[in-house]
Amino acid sequence: MMELRYSSGNVISPEVHEIGVLAVGSHLENHGAALPIDTDSKIAAYLALQASLISGAKFLGILHAATEYEYVKHGIHIDAQKLAEDQLFLVLESAKKYLNIKKVVLVNGHGGNIPLIDHIEEIEKELKLKIVFNNKIVEIEGPHAGTGELSMGSILKIVDESKLSGHCDFKEYPEVGMVGLEEARNINEGINEGARAVEKEGVCIDVELGKQLLDIAVEDIIKDIKKLVN
Repeated sequence: MMELRYSSGNVISPEVHEIGVLAVGSHLENHGAALPIDTDSKIAAYLALQASLISGAKFLGILHAATEYEYVKHGIHIDAQKLAEDQLFLVLESAKKYLNIKKVVLVNGHGGNIPLIDHIEEIEKELKLKIVFNNKIVEIEGPHAGTGELSMGSILKIVDESKLSGHCDFKEYPEVGMVGLEEARNINEGINEGARAVEKEGVCIDVELGKQLLDIAVEDIIKDIKKLVN
């Protein structure tokens, strides 16, 4: 058996190698005129990778599918249980087997993935893993495809600024702020509040805000990693 040097390189401690960081986003979801359909996945992957680079934890990539509440219709998603069984379980099982991962931070970049939390305890028991669900960026970024996501997207160079003027054409892009998603607004008051704010204030790119949001989220993920090490 090869003896690996677990203390080499930029790691907060050798024990960090037992921790995996896995991004959970959404690859197939409309984000208006200026942002790509895989915005949530690109943001989640960036955050997970940055936290891994800084801490030395293992970057495990990103899940290929996502789930969503039935009343939010702006993309292509699968059932939460199917996501847990067909994607999350298999990825974590492989990480445990081949990388000796014992603890995992899930970095969520898509609000619709929150129902995945209901399946984590079962996966923990079956695989004998400790799993933390980090939802920080979803909690602080604001309305869907709004100023927060546009600003982060600008930092990550995924925004097409030539299309920004048409981004708030809510008839063409009803998913922006979820302004045109009537069913979602009627069922979820939080969504409705965000939609009203976007209707009133519009959206813009704020580079300082984008950097702040990304930095806060990375710092929060690293905090979770350090807790798992300790």
